[in-house]
Amino acid sequence: MTLVLDALTVSPRGGPSLFPPVSMTIAGGEMAAVMGPSGVGKSTLLDAVAGHLAHGFAMQGRVVLGGREVTHLPPEARRIGLMFQDAVLFPHLSVGDNLAFGLARRVRGRAARRAAVEAALDQAGLSGMAARDPATLSGGQRARAALMRTLLAEPQALLLDEPFSKLDAELRDEMRAFTRDHVARLGIPALLVTHDPDDARIAGGAVVTLRAA
Repeated sequence: MTLVLDALTVSPRGGPSLFPPVSMTIAGGEMAAVMGPSGVGKSTLLDAVAGHLAHGFAMQGRVVLGGREVTHLPPEARRIGLMFQDAVLFPHLSVGDNLAFGLARRVRGRAARRAAVEAALDQAGLSGMAARDPATLSGGQRARAALMRTLLAEPQALLLDEPFSKLDAELRDEMRAFTRDHVARLGIPALLVTHDPDDARIAGGAVVTLRAA
């Protein structure tokens, strides 16, 4: 599974492009990075790839995933997961129910859904925490749970919007390794937006630096 961005850029409707066209190919299991100063449009680039571009913006270029052009498909049809800076878990749901919310539709039946959630919790080092209130988790535990919820939807590509920036140094290293290992294990392409050179270095794939157009 390969993710291709072909001369992709974004502009306010009727206005100039935010950044020069971006072209990159990310192979399955690889994590590439996009860097650049705040406000240059890094998160907007991810929104365009995922299909969540805000009203009033237009995208130029193409997004191709697994040989299929998804440029004009709605977000739910693209099968692209997106993880944000804040590890947002639904406060009214248990940790297990948060993960179950992300389960792919093909996982049917109470027993199968419970087994999938338990397996994901085990992979995240959260065994036995299904009934816990998300508020009782540490920052690192919340981040791992949020990533596993995203992965349980079985995305064919993963977008990461500065997901490590609010973690302390030790947790940041832990989550970098955890995320990189899961991307490699699942064999999906991942694109990480960051302003931290260490994130880009540890990602290990191509690095593109955005500059204002």
